[in-house]
Amino acid sequence: MIEPFPWKGCCGFWLRAQNQVLKKGVVDEQANSAALKEQLKMKDQSLRKLQQEMDSLTFRNLQLAKRVELLQDELALSEPRGKKNKKSGESSSQLSQEQKSVFDEDLQKKIEENERLHIQFFEADEQHKHVEAELRSRLATLETEAAQHQAVVDGLTRKYMETIEKLQNDKAKLEVKSQTLEKEAKECRLRTEECQLQLKNLHEDLSGRLEESLSIINEKVPFNDTKYSQYNALNVPLHNRRHQLKMRDIAGQALAFVQDLVTALLNFHTYTEQRIQIFPVDSAIDTISPLNQKFSQYLHENASYVRPLEEGMLHLFESITEDTVTVLETTVKLKTFSEHLTSYICFLRKILPYQLKSLEEECESSLCTSALRARNLELSQDMKKMTAVFEKLQTYIALLALPSTEPDGLLRTNYSSVLTNVGAALHGFHDVMKDISKHYSQKATIEHELPTATQKLVTTNDCILSSVVALTNGAGKIASFFSNNLDYFIASLSYGPKAASGFISPLSAECMLQYKKKAATYMKSLRKPPLESVPYEEALANRRILLSSTESREGLAQQVQQSLEKISKLEQEKEHWMLEAQLAKIKLEKENQRIADKLKSTSSGQLVGLAQENAAVSNATGQDEATAKAVSEPIQSTSLIGTLTRSPDSEVPDVESREDLIKNHYMARIVELTSQLQLADSKSVHFYAECRALSKRLALAEKSKEALTEEMKLASQNISRLQDELTTTKRSYEDQLSMMSDHLCSMNETLSKQREEIDTLKMSSKGNSKKNKSR
Repeated sequence: MIEPFPWKGCCGFWLRAQNQVLKKGVVDEQANSAALKEQLKMKDQSLRKLQQEMDSLTFRNLQLAKRVELLQDELALSEPRGKKNKKSGESSSQLSQEQKSVFDEDLQKKIEENERLHIQFFEADEQHKHVEAELRSRLATLETEAAQHQAVVDGLTRKYMETIEKLQNDKAKLEVKSQTLEKEAKECRLRTEECQLQLKNLHEDLSGRLEESLSIINEKVPFNDTKYSQYNALNVPLHNRRHQLKMRDIAGQALAFVQDLVTALLNFHTYTEQRIQIFPVDSAIDTISPLNQKFSQYLHENASYVRPLEEGMLHLFESITEDTVTVLETTVKLKTFSEHLTSYICFLRKILPYQLKSLEEECESSLCTSALRARNLELSQDMKKMTAVFEKLQTYIALLALPSTEPDGLLRTNYSSVLTNVGAALHGFHDVMKDISKHYSQKATIEHELPTATQKLVTTNDCILSSVVALTNGAGKIASFFSNNLDYFIASLSYGPKAASGFISPLSAECMLQYKKKAATYMKSLRKPPLESVPYEEALANRRILLSSTESREGLAQQVQQSLEKISKLEQEKEHWMLEAQLAKIKLEKENQRIADKLKSTSSGQLVGLAQENAAVSNATGQDEATAKAVSEPIQSTSLIGTLTRSPDSEVPDVESREDLIKNHYMARIVELTSQLQLADSKSVHFYAECRALSKRLALAEKSKEALTEEMKLASQNISRLQDELTTTKRSYEDQLSMMSDHLCSMNETLSKQREEIDTLKMSSKGNSKKNKSR
């Protein structure tokens, strides 16, 4: 039994702790508000006292002002009297002076007292303003703190509600999960018991079969060729055509990359040779150094070392066919490619010191600047790295070529590590070529800025840069290609004889290939040529035609029957027309005889007719002129069998021409009618076929319509079910929202109460400030 995690206890303890903190904060805020209220009351009392003192002082000041005014009036009245009664007023003047001195003293005391009271009032007013400002600032800070505390309280309550809901959901999920796990545990126990029983039965069955097979092998198998690896290597493995096609495709891609690399290397060496002839000394102007002459001579031989690489890769590609078994033990042509690569590396080693010395000679020339000297040093280091990378690559390729020539040279367990090292060497070659491209481009830009730079040097540098860029791109493509196919290379190493680690020696691999060829020729001799059949696509098209058109068996039978009926009808019509033609021929002969008799009878009366015509010529001239137009027009005779047109000037045809004319006319009419009849029949057959195809399509459409109606019913049911679920979820969400809105309303009420208290405090402070201002 899986015990659920005690989320509820932890959540309650955490909520109680947070609730205590919140209670303490609320109590502290209430105490602070009570203290502030008491301070406001004390300040109000002090303000009232000061206001009363101010009222008394103002009243006293008014009294003194009135008294001063009276004294001034008396003084003004006493001055004219003193002028009139100087003599009599000497004694009274003395008395008035004494009174005046007394009044002056009294007035001075009152003025001092008033000044003192004004100072006290000003100090009290300033103190009140200072206290009021402090209280306002404190009130503002308290309001902000209260708002912050309220926001914190709101956030905490929201967070607590969310955590409570989340914990409740987690609790429900965990309970459901625990129940499902308990069910699964019970099912697993039952399954384990069943599996144990099945395992026991299978063990007993297999042990019995093993004993039986062992006894059969020991008794009846004379020779087991898979027991020894030397004999097993001669067994022909299963032919994997997909593997062979994949290997041939990979070899073709590698051949293309090697061809690009070879062309780039040829261009690089050739343009380097041209550059030596130009810089630092132009061979057309002056003789170059012996070192550069030797270097140029060696570079001129680059094609004899670079071209064999392409040829070796081409031979390797041609050796991989669909009929062979492609593994390292059978790729004998890899050895020739490795030898060609070794000869090219010997060429690189031979030209490397000359290349380094040539760069040093460029540095020692007077045209070489410090920046150009630094680039030459970097290029010399890059050339050393390039030669080292090629040597490393040749070492690993030579190791891969060992299984096809020396089986003990490389263990099968080291194949994967050698292939990974080949990929790393190719990536290193790409990095070195990137450095060479970078440094050579910098060197070319510096040389182009020299005042002695010729156009020949600029074009040669551009050609070298393009060849270096092509080398960089080719190296990058080969490296990415090898790294992408590395997993396939490693996995394809297990392709070989079954129940063995692989081919033992190249000789056994060669024997296996010979056995494979013999087996293939034997299978070809056993294979009989297949009978001619309709292609699959054509058969599908014919099936569609048979299903959607009228060329089915029933339709064709009906068409044959209809055509036979039409043929019989046509034969009957043919016989009928032949009889009609014979009758017409007989009638024609009779008509010809009658016409001949009539012509004989009319030949004797022609002389009399001529005399009468001569007599009537003079009388008929006017009539001839009137009828000339009508006589000159041709005459057309129409009938049911057609239209015959003849001119009146034409002579009367003889009997045979008339018969031929009528015969030809009838024959043409018959041919026209038969063609129209055949056209109508073919159209009717075509329309019938179309109607039948349309009826079949209509039936299929009705079936699809029924299926679609059923699908629409199911979809409508699903839609109604989803709508019900949506309404239930909406109701649950609305209930939750109503509960949260009630909670928010209660919290808003508390906030409104606190705001009202703060507003009352503000109003009281504003009233006090107004009173102070009025004072």
